Amino acid sequence: MLVAVLPDGRLQDLQADGRPVGAPHPAPDLPAAIAAREAAEQPRWVWAATADTYPALLRAGVRVARCHDLELTEALLLGHAGRWGEPRGLAAAVARLHGRPVPPDRLRPGAEPPGFAQAALFEAVSAPPPVSPADLLAVYADQQRRLAGTEHPGRFRMLAAAESAGALTAAEMGHTGLPWRADLHDQLLRELLGPPQPVGPPRRLAELTAVINDAFGAHGLHPDSPAEVVRAFARAGIHIPNTRRWVLRQVDHPAVAPLLEFKELYRIWTAHGWAWRDAWVRDGRFRPEYVPGGVVSGRWATRGGGALQVPKVVRRAVVADPGWRFVVADAGQLEPRVLAAVSGDDRLARAAAGGDLYAALAADSFDGDRAKAKLALLGAMYGQTGGDAVPALAVLRRHYPTAFDYVERAARTGEQGGLVRSWLGRTCPPASGAARDAGLDPPDEVAPPPGRARGRFTRNFVIQATAAEWALVLLATLRTALAGTPAELVLFVHDEVVVHCPAEQAAEVADAVRECAARAGRMLFGATEVRFPLDVSVVGCYAEAK
Repeated sequence: MLVAVLPDGRLQDLQADGRPVGAPHPAPDLPAAIAAREAAEQPRWVWAATADTYPALLRAGVRVARCHDLELTEALLLGHAGRWGEPRGLAAAVARLHGRPVPPDRLRPGAEPPGFAQAALFEAVSAPPPVSPADLLAVYADQQRRLAGTEHPGRFRMLAAAESAGALTAAEMGHTGLPWRADLHDQLLRELLGPPQPVGPPRRLAELTAVINDAFGAHGLHPDSPAEVVRAFARAGIHIPNTRRWVLRQVDHPAVAPLLEFKELYRIWTAHGWAWRDAWVRDGRFRPEYVPGGVVSGRWATRGGGALQVPKVVRRAVVADPGWRFVVADAGQLEPRVLAAVSGDDRLARAAAGGDLYAALAADSFDGDRAKAKLALLGAMYGQTGGDAVPALAVLRRHYPTAFDYVERAARTGEQGGLVRSWLGRTCPPASGAARDAGLDPPDEVAPPPGRARGRFTRNFVIQATAAEWALVLLATLRTALAGTPAELVLFVHDEVVVHCPAEQAAEVADAVRECAARAGRMLFGATEVRFPLDVSVVGCYAEAK
């Protein structure tokens, strides 16, 4: 059963191809009407954007099991057609459908980072043209036709369904929030930084600034300015390309140790300090706004809050409610296992059929040298072809040619300007800045020439994007498995999921997570030998998870 939520607030039953069934149903109280239909039929809801519709339903106490998000599906279909980044909102889709000028997507409230909203005061932001109920139905029907015309329709439909399920989960996690002890957060900040100051940075940062200035024999140097630090080292006869940690650790100078400490503490203060707590933690919960598919690989992002990058020391403030526990599940060695599954390399699949993939690989082909096996496999996926990787890659190519050729073909396609796709059909963007926008960080120290740089991006895209799909299917199946229980999905970070549940339910939740991981592998890759084991911890504090 399909039910569309029309722009005028009515509900319209649909056939699978998008054709209306009967007349629309008036819904003066939309949350109540949706709740009633959900309880009776659990339909798949068709609406313009989950991010616009679902939060209000959650505030009204209404949850739904399934939806079709027109905006997210439009983005996937545009990407598949090589038009990544074009406006994807319902108004834009309607305009494209009728051959009219395509309006830009509107900026959602709260999409601007805190402190930057004032820029909008000086810009004329026009609202998108209104969309009629007939327009929404026409876009849905058009998307069904385009989904059927993709390279692998069954896979792509799974991708669209998983993306929409992810949007539901994201809204629910933002509504539920991650348990957060503000008192413990304040305590650890004071331990690390000293007490907050009325003006300027905390005491420990001020002390480190003085130590760094003394080490350089300088006055007024701002350690938070990379350009100033690079110039200070240059004056000392040390030339560095940047102030990244791995660069600084290779430098012999008395300023290095305090600089490294300053960088770590400064990041905590600015990203998860007192101002962050006041902005994002309320009623004992951290409530970020997740953005499913926020980067081109399909991984999530957030609109502020930094939920995907909470430092381990700050996780000490993430404490389960009394009588409750966190079940933290992390997929280890996910991307290499994905390579084994998508490439169809039988020998690599056998190595990925058990626990430690790198150890199995080492025993099979690298004379027991686990480090060498790991270097070879990561080098193949990330395009690291120099130095110690050369002999290791030669072994990999000889023993696992099918897997090696899979990523090599993706790299050659990218170098030639072509598009590559994930297992389910998410398509890389054609833009030259795609690797940067996707957050893919190639490991080589020196950026390669443009053609090779894109090849390295596409080489990893086919693996990372598929890994993101596996994680999304895991999340969707786990959400279904936990429905109707007290357990709460409270955090999802790439290939890690955190569930908050009563202590007596923790063992059951841990089993459900493991089963859903196995199910996700079967749903994506069928009868493969590859296994996707999870490291599962049951803890009272997030920082205790292994």
